[in-house]
Amino acid sequence: MAPMTTAVPPVTTAELMEAVAAVGSAYFLDFAAAAGRHGLSSSQAKALAAVLEPVPMRALAGRLGCDASNVTGIVDRLETLGLARREAAAADRRVKMVTITPEGAEVLRLVRADMTRTHHAFDSLGPEQRTILNDLCRQVLPLLVA
Repeated sequence: MAPMTTAVPPVTTAELMEAVAAVGSAYFLDFAAAAGRHGLSSSQAKALAAVLEPVPMRALAGRLGCDASNVTGIVDRLETLGLARREAAAADRRVKMVTITPEGAEVLRLVRADMTRTHHAFDSLGPEQRTILNDLCRQVLPLLVA
């Protein structure tokens, strides 16, 4: 007699959404805590990560999910700290571009290195699991930001 196997019910979209949201929330909490330990708000640290290449102020507001007027305060603080700079765009001097400074890149590296819970979680995955997770994220992300 063949052994009985039980079919595993498929994961629903709602269950998958909840799992991804939980991982995202835990990641964000770890990121925010690490940013705080380096003297930054989570918005300031997120802005640094968004300006690794020059970005117009308005586009930065979109990336951060906030109003353009809020971005001004975030960038003002990053400039005061020497972590980012604003420059006029070459094509249109009215457009202000924001980019990270070498000091800002170093602080961002330190924040990411200080995310111990996230490192522990991802380090628990084997090489094949890491590749699969990375591939799945790269497949889904463009559909979410389109």
